[in-house]
Amino acid sequence: MLDIKFIRENPQLVKQGAKNKGIVVDIDNLLKIDEKFRALDASVQKLREERNTNSSQIKGKPTKEQIKKGQEIKEKLEKAEKELTEKQSELKNLVLEIPNPPKNDVKIGKDESENDVVKKYKEPRKFIFKPKDHLELGEALDILDVERASRVSGARFAYLKNDGVLLELALVQLAMKTLIKEGFTPVIPPTLIKKETMKGLGYMENGGEEDMYHLEKDDLYLVGTAEHSIVPMHMGEVFDKKELPKRYVAFSSAYRREAGSYGKDTKGIIRVHQFDKVEMVSYVPQGEDDKEHDYLLYIEEKLFQLLEIPYQVVKMCTGDLGFPAARKYDIEAWMPGQNKYREVTSVSTITDFQSRRLNIKYQDGNEKKFVNILNGTAFAIGRTIVAILENYQQEDGSVEIPKVLQNIVGKSVIKSIK
Repeated sequence: MLDIKFIRENPQLVKQGAKNKGIVVDIDNLLKIDEKFRALDASVQKLREERNTNSSQIKGKPTKEQIKKGQEIKEKLEKAEKELTEKQSELKNLVLEIPNPPKNDVKIGKDESENDVVKKYKEPRKFIFKPKDHLELGEALDILDVERASRVSGARFAYLKNDGVLLELALVQLAMKTLIKEGFTPVIPPTLIKKETMKGLGYMENGGEEDMYHLEKDDLYLVGTAEHSIVPMHMGEVFDKKELPKRYVAFSSAYRREAGSYGKDTKGIIRVHQFDKVEMVSYVPQGEDDKEHDYLLYIEEKLFQLLEIPYQVVKMCTGDLGFPAARKYDIEAWMPGQNKYREVTSVSTITDFQSRRLNIKYQDGNEKKFVNILNGTAFAIGRTIVAILENYQQEDGSVEIPKVLQNIVGKSVIKSIK
C-alpha cells in the first residue's frame, strides 16, 4: 500500500508506475474521494469541538435550549461520522488497488519478452548423447510417479519417491545450513492463512486471487510460498532498529492453481499445483533494501554455484514485475532436456508496500518508520531437482548427484532400474 500523502504529492509518478506495470488505476477519482474524506474529517472534528464546548457550558441542570442544541449536534455528528467511516473505507479500498511503482532502474517493458539477462554462470554441458527430460529420467530411476498421482489427485501432481526424497531433503539441508551460517532464523510456517493476511501481502489484487486455493468453509487460503506466512509474522509489531536486518529462512509446501497456464508445462514437475520451497524473507530499515536485494541474489547464486548448475540472472522489466514488487531478479537454470533456461528462483524488494498494509514498523530514535521487506527463493525444490536430473544425467540413464550433496544423500549416483 502506498502512503496517501505520497499519492497526493506524486499523482503522475503513481499513474505512470501503474501504467508501466500494465495496470489501470484511476488516480484522479482517488484524489477526489480523498478530498471528500478530508472535508468530512474536518467537519467531524468541528462538530466534536462544538459538542465539547456545549457540554462545558452546562452548569448544573441543563436548560431545554442546551438539551435541544446538544441533541442536534449529536445527530449531526453521528451522521457525519458514519459518512466519514464509509468514505474512509472507500478511499482505503482504492489505495489498495494501486500497485507498488517500479524502482527507477527497472526497464520499462510490456512482458517477459523484454526482460534482460544481466549475468551468466557456467557454460551448458555438451552431451555426447541426446539428453532426456526429467520426467523420462525420473520414471526410469523410480523417483517420480506422475501417473499414479494423477489418478489420486488429478493433473499437475506427482509422487516423489526413493532417492528423489533423499535428494529433496539434501537440498533442504544444504539451504538451511548455508543460510543459518549467514544468520538467518529457520522456520517451518503454517501453510494456511486468513484472507485479511493474504490481502495484506498485496497478492489478491489485479487477478492474483485466481491463482490461489481458497477453503471457503474456513475462509482460509493455502500459501503460494512460505513468504505468505513469514512476512505477516510481525504484523502490528515494532522492531528496534538494532534488531534489523531480521532474516528468516522457511521451508514449506506451497500451492498454486496455475490459472491461465493450461497446456503449458503439463509434463513432469515444472509447473505443478503442490511443491516445496525454501524461502528467504528480510526486514531492513528504509533505504537499505537495494543492498539487501543484492545480498539475497548473491545467496541464490551461491546455492546454484554449489550445485554447479549453469544459470543466467534475469532482471524483470516493469510488465513482468507483479503487483507488489519494486524490482525483481530471476535465476534461470539451464535445462538440457528442454534445451533452454527455466526459472528456478526469484528475489524481490517490496520496499514498504507490504509493511504499510500489515503495519510492521521499527523504532528509529523518536520516530516509528515502516520497514522495507524483501523475499527470495533459496530452492524451489521441484525445479531444482529437474535441473539436477537433466544436467547430471549419464548416458546409461543414471544421474550423478552434485558433489555438495553426496555426503548428505549417502551416495554419488542414482542408478536406473530399467
